[in-house]
Amino acid sequence: MDFIDEVRSLAARVAAAKDMLQTEEATKNAMVMPFIHMLGYNVFDPLEVTPELVADVGTKKGEKVDYAILKDGKPIMLFECKKCGGDLHINHASQLFRYFHVTEARFGVLTNGLVYRFFTDLEKPNKMDDKPFFEFNILDFRDQDVDELKKFAKTAFDVENILTTANHLKYTRAIKNTLNEWMINPPEDFVRLVSAEFLAGKQFRNAVKDQFTMITKHAFQQLVGDKINERLKGAMSPEPSLSPEVAMSEPQQEVQGVPTPSALEMEAYQIVKAILRPVVKPDMVAIRDAASYCAILFDDNNRKPICRLRFNNENRLYIGLFDENKEEERIPLGSLDDIFDLGDRLKATVASYVPVATA
Repeated sequence: MDFIDEVRSLAARVAAAKDMLQTEEATKNAMVMPFIHMLGYNVFDPLEVTPELVADVGTKKGEKVDYAILKDGKPIMLFECKKCGGDLHINHASQLFRYFHVTEARFGVLTNGLVYRFFTDLEKPNKMDDKPFFEFNILDFRDQDVDELKKFAKTAFDVENILTTANHLKYTRAIKNTLNEWMINPPEDFVRLVSAEFLAGKQFRNAVKDQFTMITKHAFQQLVGDKINERLKGAMSPEPSLSPEVAMSEPQQEVQGVPTPSALEMEAYQIVKAILRPVVKPDMVAIRDAASYCAILFDDNNRKPICRLRFNNENRLYIGLFDENKEEERIPLGSLDDIFDLGDRLKATVASYVPVATA
């Protein structure tokens, strides 16, 4: 099994179990230990993975870190764990800070079983940075995130190799956060910069500033939305059984008597596949048209519905989601982009099928 397939398998198990894990100990056993095992380390060998490693740190005696991964008897990675979904603010990493300072480990990981934040000492030698250089979300990741995570696997672990990209990852993350904040609340200097060409001769007073701040915000959001749509259209192709002509067919057009998904339904289908990409392979997500709705199914099985697209009236779009009893809830959509807001529920539905499908 490829590493990315192992990550997807663990993601499916975590999605199914996360709501049942209420304690830190349960999170360690059900999420963190399998994560460490996935990286290739033997969690049952204390010479390789030591739980609750104890050391005296200054005046503090008996300090413990939840897990230490060892190589040649020396810690190379430290894990501090919080309960599932718990706060990962850096203020909650006190043991990790202290242990990082007194051991030879170059990497500290703060996790709640869902999100893993990786730290090192880029700012000052032997002092753990306040901000992570890499973050991995087991329920929401991209292929490039898996590539970065794989560098921490036992078979690939190389301190210098990781550190050479740590700076780039850290500052890329910081700039992305800044740009995200600017998209929501564009600062005045940024608005001045992007609107300078249109404001020649005008003073940047309150009315002008407010007008162009709003315009800049909308332009930024539209630009990001356009890029997402371009990626979806380019990366996702129709099912092999459907020709391009069929994929772009008019609503309810039939081919040899079989109802065919409309172009709008196909676009929604591609969005659902993109959302579920971290959980299952795209070819496990199928589409079938019916008279009153279009079904998206797991493993092309009618007994494993993921959702239903109720697009017969294009002026009022609905998506049907299913609970644990397979009762359908119809949710109105303002646009197809609203489907992204329902990603967690779609992933949870698929996760309930995965153990049965892979047993």
